[in-house]
Order: sequence, then C-alpha cells, then structure tokens
Amino acid sequence: LQSQFDFDSLIGRSPAMNVVFDRLKSVAKSNATVLVLGENGTGKELVTRALHFNSDRRKGNFVAINCGAIAESLWETEFFGHVKGAYTGAERAKPGFFEQADGGTLFLDEIGEMPLHMQVKLLRVLQERKVRPLGAEKDREVDVRIIAATNKRLEEEVKAERFREDLFYRLNVFPIEMPPLRERKEDIPLLAQHFLEHFRKEHHRNVQMIKQETMELLLDYPYPGNIRELKNIMEQSVLLEGSEVLSPASLPSIVAKRQTRHKALQNASLCLPEEGLEAYLDEVERKLLALALEEANDVKKEAARLLKVSYRSFRHRLKKFDEWSGNTEH
Repeated sequence: LQSQFDFDSLIGRSPAMNVVFDRLKSVAKSNATVLVLGENGTGKELVTRALHFNSDRRKGNFVAINCGAIAESLWETEFFGHVKGAYTGAERAKPGFFEQADGGTLFLDEIGEMPLHMQVKLLRVLQERKVRPLGAEKDREVDVRIIAATNKRLEEEVKAERFREDLFYRLNVFPIEMPPLRERKEDIPLLAQHFLEHFRKEHHRNVQMIKQETMELLLDYPYPGNIRELKNIMEQSVLLEGSEVLSPASLPSIVAKRQTRHKALQNASLCLPEEGLEAYLDEVERKLLALALEEANDVKKEAARLLKVSYRSFRHRLKKFDEWSGNTEH
C-alpha cells in the first residue's frame, strides 16, 4: 500500500506539480499540520495519503473524513466517540475519529463545511491534544496529525464569519496549493495514458494508445472538473473504443464538439450586419455567454474564467440578456 502512495507514483512533470512535490517532501517527515487547497477534483486526498504513507506515521491509521457529509446531530459522537451507556441505545463503547487515528493521520476533507460549534471543539483538540468521549468522566490523550483540505478560500470564510480565524491559523501552518488541470496541461498526456492503461485492464479492452488527433482534443478541453473529469472521460472513451487506438469518435461529445466550434468560428466569414453593429455585437455576446455556460457545465464561475472576465462582470452580462428575454432568474 505504501508503494501505491509513494511520491514517485504521483503523476505530474509540470512546473506547477514540481512545486507541489517539493513542498510534500519538505513536510512529510514532520508532524506539522498541513492545509491542502484546491478546486474539486485536483487530487487533494491523493496527496494527503501520500503524505501519510511517506511519514513516520505510516504504520498508524489514515482516517479520512468528509466534513460535508456528516449529519448535524452526529458531529460530536463521530469525532469524539462515546462510552457504553452514554445515551439510550449506546450498548457498547465506540471510539471517535480522533481515537481511531491515534498514532496516525486524521484527514479532514472539506474543512470549510465544518459548523462553527465544532470548529471550537477542534481548536481545543489541536491545542490540548486531548478528547473526551460522550459520557466519559476524563479526557483521553491522542497523538494525531491533522491534515485538512478545502476548495474554499478560508480567508474569505473568516471575513464572512463562517470560519474561525484562530482555527484557520492553527490549520494553515503549511499550506499546499493543488493546481487545477488547466494550469498543468503538460501533465494531460501522462494522466490520459495512465487512465487508459487502468481502464483497459479493468474493463478488458484492447485499446493500447491514444491517437494524436484525440490527444489534441483532450489538451484543448478546459476540465472544469479537473483530474476527476479527465478520469471519467477516459473511462467512457475506453469503453466505447473497439480498436487498439483511441479515436476522437470515442470521446464524449462535450470534448469533441469544442474543437468543431473553434474551427467554425475561425472559418466564419464576416459581412456588414443589416441590423447594425450594436445589435450584432449583442447577439455575438449572448451566444458566447451561452457557449461558455455549456462548456462549463453551467458552472458560472468557470464560464467567466473561460471568457476571461470577472465573475461579477459575467453575472451582469447574463442578467442583461435575461432581462431582455423577460427571464428574471439568474
């Protein structure tokens, strides 16, 4: 299992990923708290597991928790556990996440989703290294390394009073920023070939390599879902491909259509618009907004990025056309 999460097994040769590798190697052997930042699908949990299995804690448990998936009523018992008879139905003692990870690593994914009342309790554990299960009379010492991850900007969450400032500084000891796939295009061929090999074996397919034209389409796509989206694209393509070479026809339409649109725009001939310049430009703008939304899977922030405009400007432009069409929802 350790070799599976060795740093050398992490895929990437781009400058952006070399920075990540350097930071991972610098902090792996320490007990420092690490905060992994990045968009959804960038591989935050993968590098967190690599940190654990390349640390002196590798023989201990790696306990991964999604803070966005815990019911409000279960936070305390899940994190701190309970003793037998702590409440009606507690027929046996149950260790919480902290005790499960004792001697190892506790990974708190989506830490920005943690409610404020639990942030206070987490801060106390970080300060005192002790927990008290529900129904217990005494605290119990825990030796746990905390690694947290989020797709949110916690500085902004602090300003909005949704995240405690003191907890933020406790977690932000050693930040590692995971780059989005669009900023590490050099790694797409490596990742695509890796996923092709994986799914070829898993699904017993004959496809061996990726056609150059197919790779050009993969390189051109913006990947709002990052590595996770590329992985899904490759699995679907491998399942559809019947030959030994992955052709463009096997790619999902959202990838294949992108280059078709680009070529159509490049080959379009211009003429003086009968409706006048302003009306013509408005129509072009409306179509580009719709195209960006389609390619971004209706994620407005990603559509704004594709158009290289601010999110505020994008929303303003979208609202303008919604009002013209009589649609007040935006």
